[in-house]
Amino acid sequence: MTSPAREDRIDDPATRMLRSWERNAPAWTDAVREQRIASRRAGTDAAVIAAVLRHRPASVLDVGCGEGWLARALSAHSCRVTGIDASAALIASAQALGGGRFEAMTYAAIGDQAEPLGAPFDVAVCNFSLLEADAMPVLRALRRVLHWHGRLIVQTVHPWIANEDGPYVNGWRTETFAGFGAAFAEPMPWYFRTLASWIEAIGSGGFHIERCEEPADPQTGKPLSLLISATPATDGERGR
Repeated sequence: MTSPAREDRIDDPATRMLRSWERNAPAWTDAVREQRIASRRAGTDAAVIAAVLRHRPASVLDVGCGEGWLARALSAHSCRVTGIDASAALIASAQALGGGRFEAMTYAAIGDQAEPLGAPFDVAVCNFSLLEADAMPVLRALRRVLHWHGRLIVQTVHPWIANEDGPYVNGWRTETFAGFGAAFAEPMPWYFRTLASWIEAIGSGGFHIERCEEPADPQTGKPLSLLISATPATDGERGR
């Protein structure tokens, strides 16, 4: 019989999120590589590449790299890219095409693995990959692996669009992957944040927001995503 503690872990949204990525890794890889995701074609891929390259980085940490598309795109611009992802199946897909160094690793391990990963980095990029309720541990770890002059780039779903008709409050939502293809085996929990919550999280994580963009769909004019660029706070400013 499964113990109550074990059942709690199985039902935990973060655990179900990782399980979803593992089970959906082949379907996600195909969807990305076959360009089935409309928002990416409409502008989010181009927006995050431009945001990273704006800083002319020599080294980039791609956090939640998935099957590695962003690392491949940045390596074509002479960036040295290290990609990490908690899904071993997605890392295997990334390694198969190359374009960077890829490591299966949880976000919790970033701080302890800074030197082996190749820190300090010029840019750390989180492209639709900050999906858990507590963003503080990973943001603070990224602050430690960046150069003092480095940049954090975060692209996420736009709160106005992603909220749809639900209440505009932080909370767990469900991604069904509808429209990405029929091969997805399991829905994925993810944590919705309001705009104010994103601003608070990034500030509390040890960063100053220097630029906020809303890439728009050229057909509808509606925002495709929220794209935030931030600089590391000094030691005396962290946590303010």
